[in-house]
Amino acid sequence: MNQDLKSYIPESAFDQVFQLLLDDCLEVIVKKARKTRHGDYRKLKNGRHQITINSNLNPYRFLVTLLHEIAHYEAYQQHGPKIKPHGKEWKLTFQRLALPFLRPEIFPIQVLPFLAHYFKNPKASSDSDVLLSRSLMEFDPPNKKTFIFEVVEGTKFKTHNGKLFRKGKKRRTRYEATELHSGRLYSFSPNAEIELINE
Repeated sequence: MNQDLKSYIPESAFDQVFQLLLDDCLEVIVKKARKTRHGDYRKLKNGRHQITINSNLNPYRFLVTLLHEIAHYEAYQQHGPKIKPHGKEWKLTFQRLALPFLRPEIFPIQVLPFLAHYFKNPKASSDSDVLLSRSLMEFDPPNKKTFIFEVVEGTKFKTHNGKLFRKGKKRRTRYEATELHSGRLYSFSPNAEIELINE
């Protein structure tokens, strides 16, 4: 395993991760933070395979993301390029890879129930599981981030792309918000990061 990668994952997971990354055709690159994804996987034109992961993730979210992307690689290797990116082949592969890591030696005990629930039917993003996402956020370094679930209805805010919104009602699991320029209604995950507008 790339020595640099060791500093990003829980120490107790080193040996298991090392075994998953023995394939010389697979390269893992740690990148600057991206707003739209924690990581990604792709097959390169030269036939090699590449995983990229954001450098700003805490060790537990980094490990979940790394396993997610390794599952893409292994599902591709076993089933070929025609499978759906987050279809049943990927889900089963992700579950198989993750199960040995779901131990208190690797993940904090308070996170394990949320991981166990998530892995019953893993989604395309761990952020889509609000409770898991919040439990993982507990281990982020202190920051000044604000999330839409934290502000009251009627609050004006800005998203990372510069659009301005007013928060609306909660609809089941997501929040409505009206874009101020167009009047269009949008739906936000509770964990969507926002910037408050000072008026």
